[in-house]
Amino acid sequence: MDFSLFFDSPYLPYAALGAILVGLSKGGLPSTGSLAVPILSLVMSPIKAATLLLPIYVISDAVGIWLYRKNFSPWNLKLLIPAGVFGVFVGWLTASVIPEKMVTLLIGVIGVLFCLNTWLRKKPTGTPKPPKLLPGLFWGTLSGFTSFISHAGAPPYQVYVLPQQLPKAVFAGTSTLVFAAINFAKILPYQNLRPYAMGDLMDALVLIPFAIGGTFLGAVLTKKIPDVLFFRLVQIGLFAISLKLIWGVRDVFFF
Repeated sequence: MDFSLFFDSPYLPYAALGAILVGLSKGGLPSTGSLAVPILSLVMSPIKAATLLLPIYVISDAVGIWLYRKNFSPWNLKLLIPAGVFGVFVGWLTASVIPEKMVTLLIGVIGVLFCLNTWLRKKPTGTPKPPKLLPGLFWGTLSGFTSFISHAGAPPYQVYVLPQQLPKAVFAGTSTLVFAAINFAKILPYQNLRPYAMGDLMDALVLIPFAIGGTFLGAVLTKKIPDVLFFRLVQIGLFAISLKLIWGVRDVFFF
């Protein structure tokens, strides 16, 4: 297999950074992964970026599952995994009907509104909100749907999970396991809609070390960052990602 063309290509630094960000997300910093497709979209089409990154997500998921195999919320997994997989199925059925930029705008607006609501509202008590069935089904399905469209399932997922104020390791582990299931469910639909060429797989193979290194680095950072700072960074990351998504489609939806 000849990797020389990929190493000589101008988008290798962007692809390597995207792989590291995916790894960081699987190591416990979930918002970072959503930056990967926008970064690669600077040098390639969003469809090619999403196709290139899916194998990286799947490999990183395997490492993340091992790291967080004892830290997760069983109730959330039982609810969000089926809902997320159903969202992938909906995305598969509607992929040729709903414009990708419309979905991008939707998840960007959701993320911005959630962060503003979290930061600006009065908080008379710090009581965590318990997980609820119907909101979980809605946000889980939306997360799977937006993840299928552009690997951007984190904003809807966090809208539902962050108010629960889960322990940091449990939040990170639950995120990793939920999106591992969602990413696995995307393999067949992606192959059906955007078949992988050998060159795509070879490019993804080059990026695996970057992703695995990022996964272990994310796990280390998750343990060392204080809880309050950790969740504040997650929210700031979500806000930045959401603004980036909205800005990316401004030419279509705004004057």
